[in-house]
Amino acid sequence: MRLSTISGLIKRRLLINYRADPTVVQRLLPEGFRPQTQRGFAIVGMCLIRLEHMRPHGLPGFLGVSSENAAHRIAVESEHGLGVYIVRRDTDSRLNQLAGGRIFSSEHHMARIEVTDGEGRIEYSLRSEDGAFSVRVEASEADALPPESCFASLAESSAFFEAGDRGYTPSPDGSRLDGLQLRTHGWRARPLKVASLHSSYCEDPGNFPKGSIEYDHALVMRDIEHEWSTVHAPEAASTVSQ
Repeated sequence: MRLSTISGLIKRRLLINYRADPTVVQRLLPEGFRPQTQRGFAIVGMCLIRLEHMRPHGLPGFLGVSSENAAHRIAVESEHGLGVYIVRRDTDSRLNQLAGGRIFSSEHHMARIEVTDGEGRIEYSLRSEDGAFSVRVEASEADALPPESCFASLAESSAFFEAGDRGYTPSPDGSRLDGLQLRTHGWRARPLKVASLHSSYCEDPGNFPKGSIEYDHALVMRDIEHEWSTVHAPEAASTVSQ
């Protein structure tokens, strides 16, 4: 049995974004997807999110659970419109790992996640149990995007990511793509100034040869009620094209 919708609170969501060569990014995507571009760049990044009061839709919030989670993702277009192709999901919740791909769509990998968040400053670190992924971010809330960003303004960036509300992840057995749609009740984002950043995925030259990717900007979202719903995914092999 799979749940079709779960509800909860986005307590904190960091969107860490890179601009990349679309030709390079295309090789990382399954058939049926192409990079969504912004001023000629593909947008690759991480969604680092704390979820609270997560429960099947209709149940009271006190029955929900909380967790820290991460998704490495690529903004894409397909026959279904705009969305993100999610390379991998990680979580610090054993319940999320057990439920992912079984009770609810999308497999999750276990990770150790540590976060310090206060007085406008955030320190985030992730190391997956299998050793495949690691992330470190030090950032503080800001008033504007970096001047070198490929987005002209916070409003332009916010609209870009709000429109890509469908996420597609390879199923645990690799035979299909699982789809989830995020619906928020009051989308709000602010810029982050990143002081230090590491992503093992984005820094891997096997994924992105030297000069094909660089940091662009980051956003933070806080205290937003939301729902995740299962949606149909494009009929495409989950293996990437070469």
